[in-house]
Amino acid sequence: MRLDKFVCKSTELTRHEAIVKINEGAVCVNEKVTTNEATQVHENNAIVLNGIRLKARDFRYILMHKPAGTICSNIDEMYPSLFNYVDVENVSELHIAGRLDADTTGLVLITDDGRWSFGITAPNNKCGKTYRVGLSKAITDDVAIKFKQGLKLQGEQQFTRPAKLEVISSKEVLLTITEGKFHQVKRMFSAVGNRVMSLHREAIGDIFLDVEVGHWRYLTRDEIHSLTKR
Repeated sequence: MRLDKFVCKSTELTRHEAIVKINEGAVCVNEKVTTNEATQVHENNAIVLNGIRLKARDFRYILMHKPAGTICSNIDEMYPSLFNYVDVENVSELHIAGRLDADTTGLVLITDDGRWSFGITAPNNKCGKTYRVGLSKAITDDVAIKFKQGLKLQGEQQFTRPAKLEVISSKEVLLTITEGKFHQVKRMFSAVGNRVMSLHREAIGDIFLDVEVGHWRYLTRDEIHSLTKR
């Protein structure tokens, strides 16, 4: 992580205060004064501020049931931030691993571990995300095959990665994708002549949503590691 982020995560300093300390030469990395706040460091490095070795706070891994009408942002904008529902310290250090639109509900994963969240969102890691989709028209028999083969979305040059479609009823399906293009689920159904009326994420990898709307919990150790073994 960046040196200024590490200092913030190890102290009560704000980011601005951490940058000032670093620029003043108050921070050493492996016994060498480092004045560039963007320097990449590892928690195993010896990082010292004013003669005191720093130890970063433990990473946090949170599962939340996102309500409709909230945004995956650290601040309120046109809609309120979902972080209004997360009552933890240093909430500004957290970010979301795989955002959802304001009108989409369901499972979001929240963390301050950037390497872990990258492993979830990077397409090459093929981490499945499962959505319950309500449609405007009855699903046709050929859609599952088209999704499995991959299709071209408007404005895209490459085909989508193979996706799994499970029909629940004529207008409700479960869709599992392993990438996260902009508005991908909605665009996939638009490409086959249908329209998404409701969208709810039920699972990421082997982690399933199991809390009520607006509630959250910490992930278990097994859940955390399940997303790093892919």
